[in-house]
Amino acid sequence: MSLEAKGAVPPPGSWKDWHIPYGSDALTLRAARDSLTALGGRQEDVPLMVQIVENPRFDLPGFDLFHGAVDLATHDCIHILLGRGLLPMDEAFTIGFTMGSTDKVGALEERLYALISKHLYPKSYRFGEEDLRVFKDAVRLGYISDCQPLDKVDYRKLMDRPIRDVRREIGIEGDLILAYYRIEKLRYPDSRASQRLLG
Repeated sequence: MSLEAKGAVPPPGSWKDWHIPYGSDALTLRAARDSLTALGGRQEDVPLMVQIVENPRFDLPGFDLFHGAVDLATHDCIHILLGRGLLPMDEAFTIGFTMGSTDKVGALEERLYALISKHLYPKSYRFGEEDLRVFKDAVRLGYISDCQPLDKVDYRKLMDRPIRDVRREIGIEGDLILAYYRIEKLRYPDSRASQRLLG
């Protein structure tokens, strides 16, 4: 019996290797998240500048700096549900789709996030031009998706369910996501993140 069939995934060699393809949907959300947690990333390890922009605990009361801001545990679950790894292009897609799923992101907010992620984030967190193109695509994809706003889902209640069931419950459309991934794979032939999406 494979590890996937048992509901577990082998530990990756490093954060760059971690990826659970979209088609590996028999795993429970908990098993997938445990494989990511084994890498040791913690909320407090995220640079303050990134937390200020992306974590809702830094929002002012009644004001969202950026729609779709989530804590690290929620962000991890969204990575899994979207079938994305941890490379910059994966981050760009995950953040963009989450923001877009709120149906509240305007052009100014999108441009401001792009500027901050390109110029103000610490070097290892910055987005390059291709990452930003994927981010912008993902904002639009999240907007046209009929899924629930991914920042508002209580993933704690869904942890012991298979990924496919969680996607179905919150309305993530596999056809939409996979159609885009096929396009992304063709557009970025030198991107490891893009090339492993359909694997």
